[in-house]
Amino acid sequence: MTAASARPALDVAEVIRRHGAAFLARHGGVLSAVQRQALHDLAVCRTAALGGHLEHGADCGAERVAYNSCRNRHCPRCQALARACWLEQQARHLLPVEYHHVVFTLPGQLSELALANPAVLYDLLLRSAAATLRDVAADPKHLGATLGVLLVLHTWGQNLHHHPHVHGVVTGGGLSCDRSGRVEASPRWRACRPGFLLPVRILSRVFRGQFVAGLRRALEGGRLELPGPLAALADPAGRAAWYRSLYAKEWVVYAKPPFGGPERVLKYLARYSHRVAISNGRLLALRDGRVTFAYQDYAEGGRPKTMTLDADEFLRRFVQHVLPRGFVKVRHYGLLANSRRQARLTVCRRLLLVAEVAGRVAPAEGAAVEAAAVRCCRQCGGTRLVYRPLPPEEPLPPETAAVADSS
Repeated sequence: MTAASARPALDVAEVIRRHGAAFLARHGGVLSAVQRQALHDLAVCRTAALGGHLEHGADCGAERVAYNSCRNRHCPRCQALARACWLEQQARHLLPVEYHHVVFTLPGQLSELALANPAVLYDLLLRSAAATLRDVAADPKHLGATLGVLLVLHTWGQNLHHHPHVHGVVTGGGLSCDRSGRVEASPRWRACRPGFLLPVRILSRVFRGQFVAGLRRALEGGRLELPGPLAALADPAGRAAWYRSLYAKEWVVYAKPPFGGPERVLKYLARYSHRVAISNGRLLALRDGRVTFAYQDYAEGGRPKTMTLDADEFLRRFVQHVLPRGFVKVRHYGLLANSRRQARLTVCRRLLLVAEVAGRVAPAEGAAVEAAAVRCCRQCGGTRLVYRPLPPEEPLPPETAAVADSS
């Protein structure tokens, strides 16, 4: 099977091109500028509107048109290069220890507030998850160490509903620290028990406390928009009752089985770090204004199912996962915090008796990112190629229009 034939027959861009104008006519007034920009970028991705180049094979004379990518971070087509470059950087930070996967999830009753205030609530979600891991790990009753933490924000469920949660990749141990999380002047390496990170029930309750405390500060500081039914939170009595309802339920923190070594961590990060709300490969059909896509029903053990939505509803669900401009959805904390990362990882490796970790990571087993292939003519395989730039919106030459390729 060739790369071209392996491409999905349907993509999100096609849904936008066919139904985006009608969607904007109905909902454009409530969309943010970044949401409207995402719809525009995806619609013109790898089309003549962005320009590109004409590839001419000097040996056989075959020509192929390739259009430029939009590079929007919400585009299902445009993540491969960014992901590969990012993974190469992360490989240098890995330690030869067991890594754990923890998921922090916001309760559904916060969904409407998060949609109205995504920058504040998502930032608070990431910070609360990091503070929870810091505080529980620093407690000498549990570990007494500062961990290495990488957090990735996802805002969707498999059916595209709003489901904000954070995936955490956490080292199975860390540098000894005091109760506040400050690393000791002459630290020791403290390892977690094999297969066990921290008590999930305690993580859940500390996470709830961290988030609600931050939410209280944001609400009482006037930093949140409260449209529609949320206006009731402007009243102190209503707010107090709402806080009690948040404390009345257990918040979901899920610790998955540990990854094992760094090779498996890279494989995980390759899948999750630059994921968007839905991949093109899950789209099955677009007929009569309705989109059918595949999903896994985790309520039934991950059973594969299909769902069909009106294109308008599909796009409504898709754009609610467009993040605010400039929002950083992948963050590092603890041993991996940018300010002291290199110095702390050097200490970790010395204590673990490892001088160089990144060079020992097997890329084929880990990230599964292939090296760029040598460019060659798709017709004859020759490597003598001549390129001519195509400015945006330039009409394709008639003889090449039929074989225009958006790769």
